[in-house]
Parts: sequence; C-alpha cells; structure tokens
Amino acid sequence: MAVQTETLDPTSAVVLSRPPRSLWRDAWTRFTKNKMAVAATFVLVFFILVAIFASVLAPHDPLKIYDGKGYLPPAWQAKGPTGQAGDPRFIFGTDSLGRDVLSRVIYGTRVSLVVGIVPVLIILLAGVGVGLIAGYMGGKVDNLTMRFGDILYAFPDLLFFIIVMTALRDTPAGQMLNGLVLLFVALAIVSWIGLARIVRGQVLSLKEKEFVEAGRMVGARHGRIMLRHILPNCLGPIIVYTALRIPGFIITEAVLGYLGLGLRPSTRSTDYFITSWGALMLDGQSAINAQPWLLLAPAIAVAVVVLAFNFVGDGLRDALDPRMRDR
Repeated sequence: MAVQTETLDPTSAVVLSRPPRSLWRDAWTRFTKNKMAVAATFVLVFFILVAIFASVLAPHDPLKIYDGKGYLPPAWQAKGPTGQAGDPRFIFGTDSLGRDVLSRVIYGTRVSLVVGIVPVLIILLAGVGVGLIAGYMGGKVDNLTMRFGDILYAFPDLLFFIIVMTALRDTPAGQMLNGLVLLFVALAIVSWIGLARIVRGQVLSLKEKEFVEAGRMVGARHGRIMLRHILPNCLGPIIVYTALRIPGFIITEAVLGYLGLGLRPSTRSTDYFITSWGALMLDGQSAINAQPWLLLAPAIAVAVVVLAFNFVGDGLRDALDPRMRDR
C-alpha cells in the first residue's frame, strides 16, 4: 500500500518565514494611508518652518511704523473702507500704527506654536510620572494622588488661567519672556491630571500582565519595570493625548491674548517673541470695519493650525488603536 506524502509549496514557506511587522511600523503604515493626517502633517511642518525662519520670511520689521500708512487695506483691494488703496508692499495691509500685518502674523506663529508645545512637555513629565507611580503603587499613594488631582480637575481651567495671569502679570515671574513663562506654568498646573488619569488606567490594566510578573520574578526593580516594561505599552494613548492637547493650548493662548492677558507687547525688534495671534486679534476686533484683515489673518492662522493638529491627532489615534489593525 503506497503512502501518500504531502509536499509544502515553497512559496508558502517563504511567506511563513517573514518576520511580523512591529507595532510602530504597522502604525506608521496605517498613518500614511490617512490622507488628511498626512496633509495636516505637512501643514504643521510648514508652520514650524515659518516660526523658525520668521526673521527671514517676514517682508518687514513687525515693529516698524510707516507714517501715513495706517489701516491700509490688503494689496488686492483697490479701495478700502478708509478710502485708501492697497499697497503691494503690504499684502495683508497695515494696522492702526502702520505696521505690516503679514509680518506680525508670521512672527506670531512663534508664540502660538511654543505655547502649544512647551506646556505639553511639562504635562508629559508630570502626568506620566504621577500616573505611573499612582497606578503601579496603588493603595494610599494612588488614592491621595487621585484625590489631589480631582481638586485641581474641579477648578475651571479658563478661570484659573485668567486669575493667574491677572494676579501675577506685573511680578518678575510674569515678566519673564514677556509673560510666556507664567503662561506655560498656568497652562500646565491644571492640565496634567488628565494625562495622569489616562496613564494610571493603562498601568492598572498592565501591571498584572504576565510579562510584568515575569520581571518581578527575576528580581527587577520597580523603577525598571515601570520604565522598561509598562511605559512603552502606554505610549499609544500618551501620543494621542499629546497631539490632541496642543490645539487646546493654542486656542487658550488666543483667548487670553484676545482678552489682553496673553503675551506682553514687545517694543524691541531683537526679541524672539514679539507678538501672538491672540494679541493681533485683540487689535483687529476694534478695527474690524476699517481693516478686517487685521482680525481675519490671525484668526485663519489659528483655525488652520488647530485643524491640522486635530487631523494629526485623529490619524495617530486610528493608527495606534489595535482594533484598527485588521481594517
């Protein structure tokens, strides 16, 4: 009786021998398939380059006053509300003092992006650290930390920002970097608890996993387990939270600037941070009829940057979600 032998197709053996793609490579592949997220990434890169090279890209000194050129309409407008014609040298026109609007919007990119990014870095350090320790240690440490966070979380964010900026604006701390340092601290104080809660929830679900138990069995220190085993598995939610929190800070700065509580007006062209989009909108709201682009230009810039960050955040969320892996 002949025995039938089954032979494997050599091509199938090749397929089986391929190493599986890593989580990050798989996430990058899914992210690049999201056209809106990729387009938003290019938009953000464009604004970052504008902020870095503002002194090169700005056609005029943002603080230079051109006598007799106040409230000029945009260059494409033959006759503005004030009866003056647009000047090709000033694409978006000028403000009440005759300063170039486009140059001021370009320099305002620096403040808005820095205000969006620097507080998030502070929140990452505080929120991730507190969330890791609270979730891993548990017990009284977790309870006390989260109750303290609940107290901060219950305080209205915008009201806290307004109180801090109003009370400390004229102090030495409020004058550092034209008030930016105080703004960074105010934004970070009440915002870290959201990330801490996210990290804590991830740690609570991970600390009883087999790979963590194996680390304890071989005598690994608690710090090593948290940093080398638990934290890498929490990076997905952390990255998504960061990308979605940045536009909120940009809007907050614009609101505070619109209320006159943001960046202090600079009088020196050598300053790196001269004006912000919120401060420009404050100037524009009183001149909406005489020079609408004094308000429209920074408002459009804020909207575009916020939308870009939101699209990138949505793309990262979909790319890092394990449930999206098979779609």
